[in-house]
Amino acid sequence: MFKSLFFSLALLLTLTAAAPAPSFRIAKLHYGGGGDWYANKTSLPNLIQFCNQSLKTNIAPDEATVELDAPELLSYPFIHMTGHGNVSFTDAEARNLRRYLTGGGFLHIDDNYGLDKFIRPEMKKVFPELEFVELPFSHPIYHQKYQFPRGLPKVHEHDGKRAQGFGLLYKGRLVCFYTYECDLGNGWEDVGTYPEDSPATHDAALRMGANLVSYALTQD
Repeated sequence: MFKSLFFSLALLLTLTAAAPAPSFRIAKLHYGGGGDWYANKTSLPNLIQFCNQSLKTNIAPDEATVELDAPELLSYPFIHMTGHGNVSFTDAEARNLRRYLTGGGFLHIDDNYGLDKFIRPEMKKVFPELEFVELPFSHPIYHQKYQFPRGLPKVHEHDGKRAQGFGLLYKGRLVCFYTYECDLGNGWEDVGTYPEDSPATHDAALRMGANLVSYALTQD
């Protein structure tokens, strides 16, 4: 019995020691203005777990939280932003976000319903020369490991509008992807958080989220 217990413990320690350290973390953006930047508490942990399983990534299981003026902003290859309400960037924050995005970073903005009228003028502070453009369904972001030939999956219905994916393209590179009328992050949350969401809806949202992470990590 003791020999068996010792062998099991030794095997556990060996496997633990052999497990590689996480390659990186992804972060949720803590922005100013009073909007609920902290919404969808289970969404990123579920997306991270799904990516680590399906894409064989090695993302740290716990998300980070980062503010726009933080020096560590530049250390995250993928930043997620969500909320329903007001967003406000200071001039210094806008400059730092531009530095992050033009330096290779990627920002996913997910309208959790009500964010649109606030985020568009704030992103104009970051890129006054750019406009959000709707990406065609042929764009590679819809055709990573998972195929979405009709674009974004529709998770929740609000105003009868179709789900749209908008991008900011800086020198030909997609630096920001904005999911509108989609509620993608709601779809990542624990099954049962929204009783009307089916497991199939949850799976489709996670697959699209995995495409975002894959694209952000591999685009030139």
